[in-house]
Amino acid sequence: MINITVLNKAGEERLLEVPEDMGLNLMEILKANEYNVLATCGGMAMCGTCHVQVLEGMDNLGAHSDAELDMLDTLPDAESNSRLSCQLQINENMDGAVFKLMAEEDIAV
Repeated sequence: MINITVLNKAGEERLLEVPEDMGLNLMEILKANEYNVLATCGGMAMCGTCHVQVLEGMDNLGAHSDAELDMLDTLPDAESNSRLSCQLQINENMDGAVFKLMAEEDIAV
């Protein structure tokens, strides 16, 4: 298990304990923890509704894919630390990372 921290749009912070050996991506973890992430494309990097900013741990994430970069280029609030949570495969290098939700619709927690 690894620990990641998630801030919702209201700035509320939650520490999540996440299994790193199940092949899940961050979007799936967020949805499993009742964050209202639309992910309308189902994790294909085609909608941007799972946009997050990486506040800590950016250097430990894998490189952006071309599809992810293309989608991030279309988002008005994308920054250099922006990622699509559907493209972030959970692994042990993400332990201690901090993510801020950018595309959350409502707080479902």
